[in-house]
Order: sequence, then C-alpha cells, then structure tokens
Amino acid sequence: MQRLQRHITGARLFWLFLFAATWALSQYSFQIYKALDARWIIRFPKKYQLSLDDVISGFLDWLVNIANFWLFTFRDLTRAIAWVIEIPYQFLRNLLIEGFQTGLGDAAVQIAPSLSWVAVIAIVISVGHTARDWGLAALVGACFLYLAVFGQWDSAMVTLASVLVAVPIAAVSGLLLGILAYRMLWVEKLLRPILDLMQTVPVFAYLVPVLILFGFGPVAALIATVIYAMPPMIRVTIVALKGVPGELLEAARMMGATPRQMTWKVLVPAATPMLMVGVNQVIMLTLNMVIIASMIGAGGLGFEVLASLRKLDIGGGIEAGLAIVLMAIALDRTSQAFSERRLWRQRTGNLMQRHPWSMIVILVILATFLMGLVIPAVQSYPDAWIISTGAFWSQAMEWINVTFFDTLEVIKTALLRGVLLPVKKFFVGIPWLWGILVTGLIAWQVAGWKLGVVAALMMGFIAASGLWDKAMVTLYLCGVSVFIALLIGTPLGIWAAQQPRAGRVILGLMDTLQTLPSFVYLIPVVMLFRVGDFSAMIAVVLYALAPAVRYAAHGIREVPLHLLEAGKMAGCRPLQLLWRVKLPLATPQLLLGLNQTIMLALSMLVITALVGTRDLGQEVYIALTKANAGQGIVAGLSVAFIAIIADRIVNALSDNQKRRLSL
Repeated sequence: MQRLQRHITGARLFWLFLFAATWALSQYSFQIYKALDARWIIRFPKKYQLSLDDVISGFLDWLVNIANFWLFTFRDLTRAIAWVIEIPYQFLRNLLIEGFQTGLGDAAVQIAPSLSWVAVIAIVISVGHTARDWGLAALVGACFLYLAVFGQWDSAMVTLASVLVAVPIAAVSGLLLGILAYRMLWVEKLLRPILDLMQTVPVFAYLVPVLILFGFGPVAALIATVIYAMPPMIRVTIVALKGVPGELLEAARMMGATPRQMTWKVLVPAATPMLMVGVNQVIMLTLNMVIIASMIGAGGLGFEVLASLRKLDIGGGIEAGLAIVLMAIALDRTSQAFSERRLWRQRTGNLMQRHPWSMIVILVILATFLMGLVIPAVQSYPDAWIISTGAFWSQAMEWINVTFFDTLEVIKTALLRGVLLPVKKFFVGIPWLWGILVTGLIAWQVAGWKLGVVAALMMGFIAASGLWDKAMVTLYLCGVSVFIALLIGTPLGIWAAQQPRAGRVILGLMDTLQTLPSFVYLIPVVMLFRVGDFSAMIAVVLYALAPAVRYAAHGIREVPLHLLEAGKMAGCRPLQLLWRVKLPLATPQLLLGLNQTIMLALSMLVITALVGTRDLGQEVYIALTKANAGQGIVAGLSVAFIAIIADRIVNALSDNQKRRLSL
C-alpha cells in the first residue's frame, strides 16, 4: 500500500514539474532567445527543414506526365479507373434526374425520361417497409417528400447517385480487404497504420492528389469519397470475422468446407449483422463528404451548401443542409433496419404474392411514366408547389443577431480574453525542442518508451517541416474546444443516463448534430460571431459534442448493478453514488469519449480554416486552393500525427484505468 502511495505521489510530482517547466518556458522563451541571440530556440532552423512538399509534388508530376508502365502510362490507368466509375454514375444520374438521351449537344434527343419523383418516393417506401415496417416506410417517404416540396429534388438526386455509386465500391472494397487481413496476419499489421493515417489525415489533404491524378469533376469527387469512407468498413470486417463463434468454424471444418466455402458460406453470413453496421458507417461518411467533394466537382446538395456559405446565404444553406440531414436519416435508419433484420420470410404463390413490393413499384413506375406524358406534374414536381423556408431562416438569424448582439459580444469577449488568448499564448510560446521532449515524456509515462519515441519522432517531423507554430495553434484550438465539449457533454450524458425521458430528447438532439454536415455549422456561427478563432471554436464544440454525451451516457448505464446495490447498502446518497461509484467505474468509457471528441475536433478544425483560423487546417486548405499536393500532404500528415499521438495516449489511459478497476 505504501509503495502504491509513493508511486502516486511520484507521478503527481512528475506531472506538476512537467507543467510548471512548460509554462515557464512558454512564457519566457522569447526573452531567452533575445538574451542568448539564438533564434533556433523558438523556430526550427530553416536550413535543416525538410523539403518533402517539393519531393511529393515532383513525384506526382512525374507520375501523371512521365510515368510509363510498358503497356500503358499512369494517365491511361487513371483514365480507365475514371471510365469504370463514370459508367454507373452517369447511368444513375440519367435514371434519377436527367433522363436517357442519344446524340451529343444540340443534336441530343431524349429517348426516355428519368424516374418521376412519385416513383422514387414509392421505391424508398417499399425499401423501408421491406427493411422493417410501415413506420420506417413512412419516415423515409416523408424525408424524400421534403426534398421535392422544398425545392431540393434535383440536387438531392445528384447526391443520391453519388451515394449509390460510392457506397457499394467502398463497402465491397472494404469487405475484401478486411477478409484478406483476417486471413493473413501480416496484411492486418500492414493495414493498421495505413488505416490510422486514412482516418486521421484531413480530407482536404488528399483531395489535392486526387484532383491532380483524376482532374476536376464528379469522378474525382467519387474517388475521394471512397477513400474517405472505406477505412471503417475494413476495421468492422476484421472485428466481425474475428467475432464469429469458434464452434461454428469447427463444425464447418468437420463438414469439409473449403477455404472459399468457409469464407462465403460461413464467416460472411454469420458476421452479416456486424458487417451491416460497417455499411451504415460507410453511408454516413459518404454523406458527410458530399460538401467537401463538391469543391472538386461533385455537385448536388453539397454544392448548394458550399455556394450558400460563400454567399453567406443563411436560408439557402440551412435548407440544403437539412436536405442532407434528412437523406442521411432515411439512409441511416434503413441500413440499420437491414442490419437488425434476422428473419427473411420465404413466400409462396404467384409472382405478385412472392414479391408484392417489387410488383407495386414496377406498376407505379409504369403508371407515372404514362401519366407524366399527359400531366407533367406527375413526372417533375411543379415549381409552383415548392415551399421555401430560406427567408424564415434568414430572418430568424437576423433577429437573433440584432436582439442578442450585445450579449453575444460580451460572451465572446470574455471567453477570448479569459480563455482563448491565454491558452494560445501558452501553446504558441512552447519552444519546439522542449515540445518534442515533453510529448515524448508524456507518451512514455502513460504508455511506455516505444510510444514515447514514436510520439517524439512525429512531433519532430512537424517541427522539421516548418509547421511548429501552426501545429501549436491547432493544439490550442483543439484543446480548448475539447475541454468545453467535455464540460458540456459529460453532464448532459450523465443526465441522459439517469433520466430516461430527458435521455431520449438529448440523444435525439445528438443524432441530429451527428448527421448535420460539418460545413452547415459554419453558416450560423459566422453570421452570429463573424470570422476568427472564437467562431471556429464554437463550430468545433458543436460538431464534437455528440461523442462526449454518448460515451458518458453509455458509461453510466453500463455500471454493474451489484456494485450500485453495494453502494446503496453502504449508505451512499444519490450524489455520493454518482461521484464515488458510477463516475470512477465509467472512467474508461469517458476516456473513449474524450478520444472520439479529439478526433472529431481535429477533423472539424480543417473545415474551420474557411472562417479565418491560422493553423494546420488553413495550411491544408491553402494547398487545395493552389493544387499544391506536397504542401497539403505534409500539413495533413502533421494533423494525422497529432491525432495518432492523442489517440494512443488516451487509449493507454483507458486501458490503465480498466486494469486498476479490474474490468
């Protein structure tokens, strides 16, 4: 016991010394530099900086313009990939919105119209009912009806075509790579760091090489979307296949199943419910990507939101954003319903009895096609019937701005002066050499010397790339945003766990926040607070709040009942039970919530470059606007390294806490 007490005291002294030394150096680093006339103390020497951005840009230029693989050039390869993807994409655009034509330009003649809006809604209703029941059918039907009624139908169908192409490619590719990783341990080990980078490198960073390799247009946007959405499917596939019961595999072996039969007739069917969770994640990430992908030619609802943001059209942006949210809700609930479905009923009888919904949909398509020839409103939703809420949202935001301007300014000024600026001064003042050392020491103390060395090397890469100052601004904005998100989210999560009625409302609100595209947060924030670090912080807090709430609620709910009963028998009052039993036992889940909050905050910080932040996110965004692949990749890797270090440290803290609690 005394040994444990000495260990705790030593650890506290270590952390206290580390913080005190870092604070002192951050406050006085400039004075030390002036006194010693040693600029290298605060800035990495320029002559030793890495020139990776030039190397990467040069390599991509060689790859696109010079590389020759005997039978074909790299440009031929990218064009072939683009052609393969463009065929189904263009077919779906024709089917959903443009109609089928023959000929080119002015000589083009339409040979068949697209599906009518009535037919599309009938299809989604039939899918919803097949997946679960009439309740889900009504929900997805209402979501798609909103798209027509509020004038978002054409853009929504372009987005839906992108989703219907990107999701199968990402899901199938992720499934195949996951199966390969499950079969071969070395593949899993190879994929793990690659997946870490794919999930932590900002999207803007790999938009630039995709733009260079595939050009501007919807195909390049689809490829970027697939890259962004595929990693969760690979991870879920590996976990799902490893979770298949061993006795099931043993039974298949005893029956003489070949490796191929074992994979496709045992493993994949048994893991299907979990695999559908991966498909659900792919769908949500694809929809989250639609606005960012519109920067390189995706079009659709994403372009509408982006155009509204550029014009500060609050009403148009919110309308298009809500359209994406409702599409996300419809697709999310439907995919969840398919993942939960256990029993597929075998019907007997004639074709109509065996496939009633398929027959109804075919009849609706034929009927609307014939009626559309006579009544145009059946084919295309009439403009005269469109309702717009843009003016309402704009007026509401204007009223809030005028009515609460003074109050909002007081809050903004207080937080800027009391929190943001002091924290920024602390981080920006940290000398690069001390920052590398401190990061390594923290990682070593929490998770061992190996992570300490890796963390120090990663921070060394950032310093040697000349991005130390911008990385410190990123850390400051991320740190403040995550702290505020936890300060708000943890109590809300505790409240949601202890009060079921409040929990339904709170978690429902979190669902909405998670389905809103990241760009949508910027529009009202800029209207209320203008550009700058404060606006960026508010947007990041709103975007990253959901995991803090969800993990806190989950952690409190998962506390074993027998421990709660023991606390009650020991005489603990409700507040004591919360502080002394529930929260300590929920700490691993709270730390996982912290981890996810950090990841979302870092991903959102790249988006907030549009509102004037001067961090790594801005560096990535500038690279995108200049099509400078090297600059974007180096800055993106810097963000990824910060995310990986934070992820490993927080996960190690969670594992340490589980061991202490014997969980």
